[in-house]
Amino acid sequence: MGKNISVDLALANELFSEKDIEDFNPFLIHSQKNIIERSGTGNEFLGWVDLPYIMLNDKKLFQELEELKNEIQKNNTDVIVMIGIGGSYMGARAIIEAMQYYLPYKLLPIIYLGHHLESAYIERQLKLLENKNYYTIVISKSGTTTEPAIAFRLVREQMKKKYGDAYSQRVITITDQKKGALRKLTNQEGYRSFIVPDDVGGRYSVLSPVGLVPLYLVGIDIRELLTGAYDESKLVKIDCWQDNSAFQYVTMRHLAYQKGKPIELFTSFYPCLFYVAEWWKQLFGESEGKNNLGILPTSAMFTTDLHSLGQYIQEGLRIFFETIISIDNPFNTLTIPSSKDVDDGMEFLAGKQISEINKIAEKATAIAHSDGGVPVIKISIPHISTYYLGALLYFFEYSCALSGYCFQINPFDQPGVEAYKNNMYALLGKPGYEELARKLKKRIEKI
Repeated sequence: MGKNISVDLALANELFSEKDIEDFNPFLIHSQKNIIERSGTGNEFLGWVDLPYIMLNDKKLFQELEELKNEIQKNNTDVIVMIGIGGSYMGARAIIEAMQYYLPYKLLPIIYLGHHLESAYIERQLKLLENKNYYTIVISKSGTTTEPAIAFRLVREQMKKKYGDAYSQRVITITDQKKGALRKLTNQEGYRSFIVPDDVGGRYSVLSPVGLVPLYLVGIDIRELLTGAYDESKLVKIDCWQDNSAFQYVTMRHLAYQKGKPIELFTSFYPCLFYVAEWWKQLFGESEGKNNLGILPTSAMFTTDLHSLGQYIQEGLRIFFETIISIDNPFNTLTIPSSKDVDDGMEFLAGKQISEINKIAEKATAIAHSDGGVPVIKISIPHISTYYLGALLYFFEYSCALSGYCFQINPFDQPGVEAYKNNMYALLGKPGYEELARKLKKRIEKI
C-alpha cells in the first residue's frame, strides 16, 4: 500500500537518534492501542476513528444531501450562510478555501457567521444578505454557544421578514439528535436536520455531517474526501515506525518538546492551506494544552510571512520547530514572461514556471531555517485534491490523538475553555452567575 502522506526528517536530524526513536516507540504502541481498542481516557469520543468508513456507506445521508442540493439549485440560491464556531465550521472552511482554486468549476458562495462577535462584520454580512437568495446552515450541538446563537437570532429574524413562514424550509440544522436548545427549536419549526454524533467532539467532526453537509451543498466531492480519509485510516494503524507517517511525525514532535522546543510552527508555501493551519491549531491546541503540558501550535504562510517573521524564525529564540506542509505536484503552468525593457533584475527568471520558483523558495527556506537552529519536519501530499485533503486531515486527527496519549492526557476534552465563558456569562448578567459577577466586578475595579 502506497503512502498518501510522507514525512521527511532530513532537516530535523538534531532532534533524534536511532536510540531516541527506539526508546519512544513503546509510547506510540501503547497510544495506538488506546485508540484502536478504545481503552484510553476520553474513549467515549473516539467515534471519529471510523467516520470515513461509516459516512461512505451512509446511503441515506447521500440521498438526503442530493435532494437538498437539487432543491437549493432549483431555487436559484445565491449563497449559503454557515453559522458555527471552532470545530463546527473550521474543518469545512479549510477544505472549501483550499479547493476553490483547484476545481474546474465554481463552488456555491458561502458566508460565515457565528465565529466571532465583531458587530461591524456581522452587520455588513446581514446587509449583503438583504439582496441575496440564501439558505442557512446552523451547526451547534447544544444551540447555546454564544457566538453562533447570537448570529442565528439575527439571521433568523431577517429570514422571517424576507421569506415569511416559508423561512423554515431554508434552515438546515446540524445538532444533537435528542437534546439541546437547537434540537428543540428544530423540532418546533420543522427545520431540515442532520445529527452531530454523540461520540465525536467538535474539533474531530469535519468528516461527520458537521463538515460533510456544508461541503456537499457548496459543491465539494465528499466521496473523494472520505475515500482519502478512509485510505489514510488504514495507513496510520500500521505498527511499523518506518511505514507509519503518523508515528514519525508524533515522535519528532515529542522529541522536540523534550529538547526544549515546546512551540510548533506550521508553515506552507501554499496560502490556500491557511485555514487548514487554523483548523490544525484548534485541533492540537485544545487537545494537548492541559495539565501544564502540550506543544503550542502556531502558523505562518510563506513566502508572505517571510517578510515579517522570517528574521525571528532565522535568528530569534531557538524554542520552536517547524512543520512544513509541502505539495509535490502543484500542477500549475503559469510562466514568467520575458520583459527585457524592465530593469527589475528578474530577467533570469523569464520562462520559468512560478510553481517551480515557489518550490525552490520552499527548499531554500527550509535549509536556511535548519541551518539557523530550527529543526524542520516536512510533510508532503502528492497534490491538492479533495482526496488528499481528506487524507491530510485524518492524518492530523490520528496524530493528535496519538500525541495526546503520549503526553498521558485526555486528548478529547477541553476543560480550560469554560473559564473565559463563565467569566463572560457572569459579566453579561446571565442568571445563575450572580456570585461570580460580584467577585469579578470587584477585581475589575482594582485594575
